[in-house]
Amino acid sequence: MATASFSLFDLAPDNLVLGRYRVGKPLRSGGLSATFSATDEIGGQACELTAFPPALFESPAQANDYRKALEAWRKVEHQGVVRVHEVLAPAPATIVMISEAARGEPLAEWSKQNPRPSQALVAGFGVQLLDALEAVHGRKLVHGDVKPATIHVSAASGSQSSPQVQLLDGGVTPGLWNAKHLGDRTALIGTPFYAPVEQFGGESPDVASDVYNVAAVLFELATGVLPWPGRSFLEIFQAKLDKHAPSMKKRAPQLEVDPAFELAVQRGLFADKRQRYATAAAFKAALIPFAK
Repeated sequence: MATASFSLFDLAPDNLVLGRYRVGKPLRSGGLSATFSATDEIGGQACELTAFPPALFESPAQANDYRKALEAWRKVEHQGVVRVHEVLAPAPATIVMISEAARGEPLAEWSKQNPRPSQALVAGFGVQLLDALEAVHGRKLVHGDVKPATIHVSAASGSQSSPQVQLLDGGVTPGLWNAKHLGDRTALIGTPFYAPVEQFGGESPDVASDVYNVAAVLFELATGVLPWPGRSFLEIFQAKLDKHAPSMKKRAPQLEVDPAFELAVQRGLFADKRQRYATAAAFKAALIPFAK
């Protein structure tokens, strides 16, 4: 249901939209959405405003289904997941999601200032991410696109002795999948460099794909390179068809890595999803001995 007169052209800096949100700077954008910093004028809290344009949807009914899919994320309460406050439909086939402001900076930016972090820190990041995904999966949801751009890192504070990570943009891809009633197969996939091979074939995101996403992120964080060689979509796809999980030593020969840690990450990267960890909890348990 529309809440007020609204257009995507209203998202100019310092504009007041939806009667309460003051638009700030653009934060990130992709093929599905654009996110801006904002301030809730009722209470003065910083937040984020994510807009999904009408072109995504074939009908207002489909947009409403997407709104309902995103609404489910309001029930996810975990410090490692950005909290969704509300999901609005301010104009026909237009969706706006209001969420808490993500802490820190994108992992992609953090990594530039912190190249080749310690094995203990990488494992610690993995434990945090998988703990957050346990909360997500416990709500029968999947993130669908875990990657450096959807992970924020903030400095250690208070009782925390190491940097903290937080997931954002959860459910954006699988939510659209469900809204379009695409079932178990479609052409939509997450980010190709981090997506499992079954998604190239059209399978929908699930727990196994979230596990794979995290393993790919940890592999890159530990080695400085992606798990698979290749630059193009097709080259990456062919490399991911290998039934053997990628090797850190082969991708980064100069790297000294604990073989047991490498095996823990590798198990999340098998092409055959049946060989991966069955749950985020199982992957987390494998990483805890190495974590800082």
